[in-house]
Amino acid sequence: MKRKSKSGPPFLFKTLADPTRLRLLNLLACGETCVCELTGTLRVVQPKVSRHLAHLKRAGLVEARRNGKWTHYRWTEQADPLARHVLLGLRQWMAKDNAMNGERRRRGEVCCRIGRRKATFSK
Repeated sequence: MKRKSKSGPPFLFKTLADPTRLRLLNLLACGETCVCELTGTLRVVQPKVSRHLAHLKRAGLVEARRNGKWTHYRWTEQADPLARHVLLGLRQWMAKDNAMNGERRRRGEVCCRIGRRKATFSK
C-alpha cells in the first residue's frame, strides 16, 4: 500500500479544501489562539477541532505551543514560496469574506474560562 505524502502542493491543496480547516486558519490569522477559544467560536466539538488542527500541523501550516493543559496554535512562517503565496491569497480572501469576518468578531467574545480565572487571581 502506497503511503500518502505529507508535503507538496497536493497535500497543501487537500488541506485547504476542507471548510473547517479554512475556518480554523481564519481564526488563527488573528494570532495565537487556544483550542478552547476555537471550539467556542466555531461551535464545534473539541475532538473535531483537534483532528483538523493536527492535519494543519502535518501540512506545516500551523504550530502548537503547550501552556499547562492548554494548547495554543498559530500560523507558521512559510519557507516554501508556493505555500507563502497561496496563504497570502487566502488571508486576503478571508479579510473580505463576510462569514469569515463574523467568526473573527465572535472570537473576541469567546474567552478561555481558565484565562479569565487566572486574570482574576493575578489582581
